[in-house]
Amino acid sequence: MEQRLSLVTLGVVDLPRARAFYERLGWRGQEVEQTVFFQAGGLAVVLWARDKLAADAGITDAGIPDAGTDGFGGLSLAQNVRSREEVDAVLAEASAAGATVTRPARNTFYGGYAGCFTDPDGHVWEIAWNPGFPLAADGTITLPTF
Repeated sequence: MEQRLSLVTLGVVDLPRARAFYERLGWRGQEVEQTVFFQAGGLAVVLWARDKLAADAGITDAGIPDAGTDGFGGLSLAQNVRSREEVDAVLAEASAAGATVTRPARNTFYGGYAGCFTDPDGHVWEIAWNPGFPLAADGTITLPTF
C-alpha cells in the first residue's frame, strides 16, 4: 500500500450547514448527489451524510465488536488506486497486516470499484478505483468539474 491519501471524508449531520461553514472559511466546493467535494492541494476533502458514510464503510455507530472502539468516528480516509486489481491487492495486504475488512470490494454507483477496512483502532480506510478521478504520476488527484 502506497504511503499517501487521496480523500478525507467527513461524516456530517447537516450537509448544507457543513458546506456553508467551509465556504465561510473561503473554501469552494462542488456538490454532486448530496456530497460536497473540496480540492485541497493534491487531495480532496469530502462532506457526506454521517449515516451514509458509516453504512458505506460497512460499520455502524455502535462500533466494531472486539476492536475496542466506542463507535463510528465520522471520518473516512481514502486511497485511490490505479486499477480494480489494485483495490483487491491492497485490501488483501491490509487484512494480512491485521486490518478488518468491513466491506469487501464491489462495484460502486459511480462506475468504480471499492472496499473498506478498519485499522486496529477502528479508523476507516476506503480503497477505491475511480475512473472519474484519474491519478497523477505522484498519486495526487485533481477533482473534475462536475
